[in-house]
Amino acid sequence: MQGGKGGAMGFGRSKAKMMNEVKGKVTFNDVAGVEEAKEEVEEVVEFLKDPRKFSRLGGKIPRGCLLVGPPGTGKTLLARAIAGEAGVPFFTISGSDFVEMFVGVGASRVRDMFEQGKKHSPCIIFIDEIDAVGRSRGAGLGGGNDEREQTLNQLLVEMDGFDTNEGVIIIAATNRPDVLDPALLRPGRFDRQVVVSNPDLIGREKILKVHAKKISMAPDVNLRTVARGTPGFSGADLANLVNEAALLAARKNKRIVTYQEFEEAKDKVMMGSERRSMVMSEEEKKLTAYHEAGHAIVTINEKAAYPIHKATIIPRGRALGMVMQLPERDEVSQTREQLHAQMAIAMGGRVAEEIIFGDDKVTTGAASDIEQATKRARAMVMRAGLSKEMGPVAYGENEEEVFLGRSVARQQNMSEETARKVDSEIRKFVDMGYERARKVLTEKIDDLHKLAKALLTYETLTGAEIEDLINKNIYPKNKEDLKVEDDDQSSALGSMGLKPKIVH
Repeated sequence: MQGGKGGAMGFGRSKAKMMNEVKGKVTFNDVAGVEEAKEEVEEVVEFLKDPRKFSRLGGKIPRGCLLVGPPGTGKTLLARAIAGEAGVPFFTISGSDFVEMFVGVGASRVRDMFEQGKKHSPCIIFIDEIDAVGRSRGAGLGGGNDEREQTLNQLLVEMDGFDTNEGVIIIAATNRPDVLDPALLRPGRFDRQVVVSNPDLIGREKILKVHAKKISMAPDVNLRTVARGTPGFSGADLANLVNEAALLAARKNKRIVTYQEFEEAKDKVMMGSERRSMVMSEEEKKLTAYHEAGHAIVTINEKAAYPIHKATIIPRGRALGMVMQLPERDEVSQTREQLHAQMAIAMGGRVAEEIIFGDDKVTTGAASDIEQATKRARAMVMRAGLSKEMGPVAYGENEEEVFLGRSVARQQNMSEETARKVDSEIRKFVDMGYERARKVLTEKIDDLHKLAKALLTYETLTGAEIEDLINKNIYPKNKEDLKVEDDDQSSALGSMGLKPKIVH
């Protein structure tokens, strides 16, 4: 019976670790780009440092604070900063640490954790990934003892039950607030929900500055420019970008990291690593060049499209080539015209293959483009209410998540007739994109040939080089003259969205 610390009876003890960071201590100065969230949690620290300032007016110290946001936005980092700043005992535990192989252990650990908290009051307990233990109750199949529900019930009682825990503040983090039990989210348990979202342009620049302090950077690197070229990046993505740039510079035996490394790192993070060793036949290269040129020509001629950042026929990640677009500014929502333009761009590759090589020679390279166009059309019809025929109604609400912790059965909330109409509208939207792409590429066939030849020669072209080539007939500088024959080529990618989705 020597099982672990405390023998067999040690299972019910909490696995919460007390943080005692002297080395590698994180403070609020290390947290950037999430100013509103930082203000909210700074207030919690102020409560702990000077409770009388707030209680003088009758205010109570908040019981709990739930950090909500997508992965990589800095929720755990914020919690570490609170631990570094608060000057009170800070316990940390993961949601999955509560439930073990034995029945009743989870609830016992919750009780033990709060007992420890009371002994060290005032203190902070941080539960990372609370959705592991806080999912909605009543979703289990069959009878029997549900260990996770029992653990959650104990957590609810400890946070706000008969025996209140004054001075024990709970901070929890999750990127799945939709699956949490409503009883857990109410005021008195989690008094405030702090949304930690992806940073905007100014936030991204601040985050880059924090990470750039740790590397030897050339003085001419403009981090505002890097921030502008990374819309949709989270804090973790930006940290990875700076690290990749430093690794690339080290590989080249450079003493400092220049802007060139940042550009290369950005392409690597967004589009995947180059696979120059991949052997492609001349026919495949030609097909890929025309495929990518098709995407690019449609992008240039669609007014609502984002500007082209880069086009390449060098295989990257899982794609044979790609055209990457970057929005000029951060965007929260998209217009109907933008969505139709994106579907036309997605179809540009397949249409270019058909025009140049004929129907018999089209490849599977456009599979991911077609998938993206179909998903976009489905979202427009079923969720965004952008179909005039179907009206502003949401269809098929339960189709995305099979099991959210609330409903097990997938309810079909459409009649067969409506489902047929939805399918018809989705097909109509995709066909519209296809026809728009065909119209553009038929009219601009000379530009298609010109760009495909340039891609075959240079392999990679920037947006500015493509614009100069098409509009001014200026070929890229410092690159040899064009010496290529006619024709085209295909990719595994549809090159759309803030961060390209790469599919076979």
